Amino acid sequence: MEDHKLKVFCTVAEMKSFSKASEVIHLTQPAVSLQIQALEETFETKLFDRSSNTVTLTPAGEILYRYAKEILAQYAAAERAVGGITGLVKGSITVGASTTIGNYLLPRVIAEFRKVHPKIKIHLLVGNTKRTIELLKGGVIDLGLVEGEVIRYKLSTEKLISDELSLIIPVSHPWAKLSEVSILELLKVPFVFREEGSGTRQVIENYLAKHGISPQNMICSAILGSTEAIKDAVENGIGVSIVSRWAVRKELVRGALKTLKFKECEMLREFSLLFNRNSVSSYSVDTFFYYLKGFPFHRLLEGNL
Repeated sequence: MEDHKLKVFCTVAEMKSFSKASEVIHLTQPAVSLQIQALEETFETKLFDRSSNTVTLTPAGEILYRYAKEILAQYAAAERAVGGITGLVKGSITVGASTTIGNYLLPRVIAEFRKVHPKIKIHLLVGNTKRTIELLKGGVIDLGLVEGEVIRYKLSTEKLISDELSLIIPVSHPWAKLSEVSILELLKVPFVFREEGSGTRQVIENYLAKHGISPQNMICSAILGSTEAIKDAVENGIGVSIVSRWAVRKELVRGALKTLKFKECEMLREFSLLFNRNSVSSYSVDTFFYYLKGFPFHRLLEGNL
């Protein structure tokens, strides 16, 4: 029911870019431009200043943006109220997720959700935690799922599940017959690091620091920019590494990698669900929100879903 042109307009305003907005709302850039052009023709004025590197709102555009956000909120409120009475759940949801959650956890969850609610379309945007938070604060996404600490961003958060990071080794490694090793053993073997700035690397470095280990004292065999690259490197004997247990489910099933625990203690982080408490969510967003909170994630890890 929502006015698509207003949704496109708000997304361009929030992303400050036609190209970025086109990626978020799954339209071509020319299609986005046409929607904005149609609005500008309706109001007979320019809504965006395109003279600089970024797209900014004109004074008229700022006025329309305020009203557009109110109108879209009213659409969501109406959909929520009617859906609550009829039980009919349909519409679209845009979800943002950080890398591990977006690549290894949500696709299967969304597939299961769609079996129950086939009329709800879900758009998933995968990026790092910082990017997901920016999209949520800008109103581009309805919900965010991120890894690690998010208190300082002043958003409403709810813990979803705990994530354990495990040591991964190739099946031919001398440790392959073990079930656990001391963290201090990592000083003796080549280690594959994630790039600096990665949330996963930050968790690993914090854990190492608790046990008196600095990355500078380790044998760094490679620094890679993705979990997939790290898994491939470990499988091919370049070194050992640490990744989320969610990221290696398939490799464990086919026997390509093995995971080990640390004797000292578990390496844990939280997966959190983020939302704007002050915004009006639609009935479909509420439905997905509560579906996530009640989802049996442990069954995914056990291979029962």
